[in-house]
Amino acid sequence: MIRKAKVKDVEQIRSLIMEFASNEEMLPRSLSELYDNLRDFFVFEESEKIFGCCALHVMWEDLGEIRSLAVKTEKQGKGIGAKLVEACIEEMSRIGLSKVFALTYKPEFFEKKKFFRIDRAELPHKVWADCIKCPKFPDCGEVPVMYKAKTNLG
Repeated sequence: MIRKAKVKDVEQIRSLIMEFASNEEMLPRSLSELYDNLRDFFVFEESEKIFGCCALHVMWEDLGEIRSLAVKTEKQGKGIGAKLVEACIEEMSRIGLSKVFALTYKPEFFEKKKFFRIDRAELPHKVWADCIKCPKFPDCGEVPVMYKAKTNLG
C-alpha cells in the first residue's frame, strides 16, 4: 500500500535510504533531515514493514524535486518505485507545482514515466545545496530528468 509517511516510519525509511547510500547510490539522510521533511515522503508498506520510499520536496514556486526513491532489493521489479513516483506526481498537481526534477543514476526508469533528460544548467543553483554533501561532488554522474505537468494550454 502506498501512503503518506508517518513519524513511526522514520527509522525504517532511514534504514532503507542508508542501505543504498552505503553503496553510494543515493545521498544519506540524517534522522533530523527525515523528521524535518517527513511530510515530503510517501512509503510502500506491507505487513507493517516499509519496503519503499520516495519524497516530493518543494524547491520553488513552480519546481519540486523527487528524491530519496528507494525500494528494497527483494521488492524491486514489481512496480513499487513507479507507484511511488506516481504518488509524487499526483501530489505535485494537487499542490500546484508545474514541474519536478530528479537526479538519478537510472534515467531510463524515469523516462518510462514521461520524464525527459535536461542539462544541469537548467536547474537553479539552490538544487546543488545537497550535492555539496555528496562524496562524489562535483562529478557524480547523476543524470537530471524533468517532468512537466500537463496544462490546459496544450
